[in-house]
Amino acid sequence: MDRVQPRILFKQLYLITKRKIISSPVLLCGILGLLLHDPIADAAPEICEGLSLLQHRGQDACGVVTCGPKGRFYQCKANGMVRDIFDSNSISRLIGGMGNGNLINTDELMRFMDASAHRHINTASDSELLLNIFANNLQQTGKFRINEDDIFTAIGGMMEQCKGAYACVAMIAGFGIIAFRDPNGIRPVGMGVRKTSSGNDYLFASESVVADASGFGEWEDVKPGEAVIITRSSLSRRQVAKASTFAPDIFEYVYFARPDSVLDGISVYRSRMAMGDALAEKVRTVLEENHIEVDVVIPVPDTSRVAALNLAQKLKLPYREGFIKNRYVGRTFIMPGQQMRKKNVRRKLNAMALEFVDKVVLLVDDSIVRGTTSKEIIQMAKDVGAKKVIVASCAPPIRYPNVYGIDMPSRSELVAHGRTTEEIATAIGADLVIFQSLPDLEESVRSLNSSITTFDCSVFTGEYVTGGVTEEYLQHLEGLRADNMRTKAALNGMVGLGTSTAEREEKPVVVSTGNPVNGSDDVVGLHNTWKATH
Repeated sequence: MDRVQPRILFKQLYLITKRKIISSPVLLCGILGLLLHDPIADAAPEICEGLSLLQHRGQDACGVVTCGPKGRFYQCKANGMVRDIFDSNSISRLIGGMGNGNLINTDELMRFMDASAHRHINTASDSELLLNIFANNLQQTGKFRINEDDIFTAIGGMMEQCKGAYACVAMIAGFGIIAFRDPNGIRPVGMGVRKTSSGNDYLFASESVVADASGFGEWEDVKPGEAVIITRSSLSRRQVAKASTFAPDIFEYVYFARPDSVLDGISVYRSRMAMGDALAEKVRTVLEENHIEVDVVIPVPDTSRVAALNLAQKLKLPYREGFIKNRYVGRTFIMPGQQMRKKNVRRKLNAMALEFVDKVVLLVDDSIVRGTTSKEIIQMAKDVGAKKVIVASCAPPIRYPNVYGIDMPSRSELVAHGRTTEEIATAIGADLVIFQSLPDLEESVRSLNSSITTFDCSVFTGEYVTGGVTEEYLQHLEGLRADNMRTKAALNGMVGLGTSTAEREEKPVVVSTGNPVNGSDDVVGLHNTWKATH
């Protein structure tokens, strides 16, 4: 790439070749970047395959932003899943590419952008704000041609200004691509290499499973506060932020990540095995105290299967698959709207009466968030004849919002907020609820990488590693979320009044929990090829 005056674009996911860059976001939670050495290789099919491997990280929407000849950016995005949006037609129209997470000092940064940097922010997207902070820092160099030192310095300055959690990939047209991770390493991103006869291909992704499936090796996590620059001819890495507490989000291991991924040197699968072993000891103690004998252990598909099997083996109890899952219905935790989640539980699972009738059942789940799914599942078990239903959770009670990029920001939505364990059991209809202790959960994960001494456990403790999360800030987030829910409800109602789904999706819903929102970046000026073809 010739070094020219830079144009910069932040988005969610990237693919880059010598001539073209393709990038795609998956609901703000997954990032993917691929640099192919061969300039004529067909990159689009591979990037879409990678996106499908990250689909578990979000289902609301997906998109691709590309950078074509002369630094022109193109995009294809829509509400829906990867398989629904990217067909041969949409992929063929993309020539090029581009972070995720949440900033928690957005108001302060917006004032800086307006009063000092004199930059207009078009949307409520943290990605756009992060981009403008970075671009402003580059502009301070006063150079027409920038070099790697300038980029590293600009990223370091941005990290000093921005508080929160983020893992980002960005492209500087005419220069190359960059990846960086917040100083606490809360959100994951790593990189791998695939050696070819003509040179090396490079991959950035939120999870290592993408590298495994695509034939990349030498997987290595981007370090907290580190930046990586890849150009046509070089790869450079530099620590650009001051040393801070390394605290990866423990909820990645509990629920969010795929079991076949490795994050920060920790196998998600093995960590869930360890969670099951630790939970078994807690269950044994509680059952003895309550003089209860369990007949069968049944997991709530899919995330809890690994832990449930280990728990059953340790307690020498029968393990059965009592719920059969319809795999064509998405994850209810990340589905928008409480009524939608409730309705989808029974569409998603079917209880086999044979495994429940006249039995004391121990259901093992990864966590209890809103309680909607748990309540429906417990009722399903009782409807088919379960004598008693006891629920064991691999995670402690979730009583506080996640402000670092996982969509559960409202305390009123959390069934454990302000409730005791007994009150939680009553709320979800269980005869007994048993929660993993936080020390046991942390040790289950830490045992696989002793160098990590701290995890972000804010959803359990209300202690936020970055600082700056005040009661006022949480109330602000909850207010935005309530507005968002009302807006979505109004738009959904329009569909039933003669407005088509496509027309509804055209209308931008500009709200913020610190995340980019679907539709809001249309005003930036990027043509959306999906709308042109649908």
